[in-house]
Amino acid sequence: MKKLIPTLLLLLVPLGALASEGAVQLDHVAIDLKDQAALQRGAKYFVNYCMGCHSAQYVRYERLMTDLGLTKREVMDNLMFTGEKIGDKMVIAARPADQEKWFGKQPPDLSLVARNRKQGPDWLYTYLRSFYLDPSRPMGVNNTLFKDVGMPQVLWDLQGFQTAVFKEETNEEGYTHKVFEHFEPPANGMKGKLTPPQYDQVVRDLVTFLTYIGEPVQVERRELGIKVIIFLLLFTVLAYFLKKEYWRDIH
Repeated sequence: MKKLIPTLLLLLVPLGALASEGAVQLDHVAIDLKDQAALQRGAKYFVNYCMGCHSAQYVRYERLMTDLGLTKREVMDNLMFTGEKIGDKMVIAARPADQEKWFGKQPPDLSLVARNRKQGPDWLYTYLRSFYLDPSRPMGVNNTLFKDVGMPQVLWDLQGFQTAVFKEETNEEGYTHKVFEHFEPPANGMKGKLTPPQYDQVVRDLVTFLTYIGEPVQVERRELGIKVIIFLLLFTVLAYFLKKEYWRDIH
């Protein structure tokens, strides 16, 4: 069942986001855009946890049939819940004006979120694993990668609510600031349904899907590029011998 969890201002700051004045090291994520099982799981998580507030307006449901290896019935039964047609774009029903009224600003479309940033997949992977409890924030959580984030931890029921440990450091000017050290797992009563490795896999699948929708033809483009390079190399060899043959008659 789709979870209409309010999500707010997602991913709007530059890559060099700071956490308590200390730069955060991005965690690398290895994704495989040919892994249809991962893409299918990622699509499920996107629809259930993200599409309560975020659209993917440059993607149509019918495209998922071809690229994700799904039938029309599977797409309609598992990814479409509000009467959409198979040819419709992945757009939520909420009107932009209403979202601005509810949240103060319209949550961004996520079609190109993985392409809008350098190291996009790594940034998304780190971001979705970096929420922590912070009672001072309106949503009760903060993020070490995106300081003072306005978005709640929409995956809380899977990960739980972890806590962040900071240490104090003094710079050359004598000013003291906090630097993130590590996360501590959720305490009793704050735990999620999944273990940390299981949650990391969920985030990896979701990032795989977000990377895919940023450029659905990426796999085909790369494969075509390899073929073009091979053709050019063969053509270069042919041209070289053809040139030698012509110059032999000239000399």
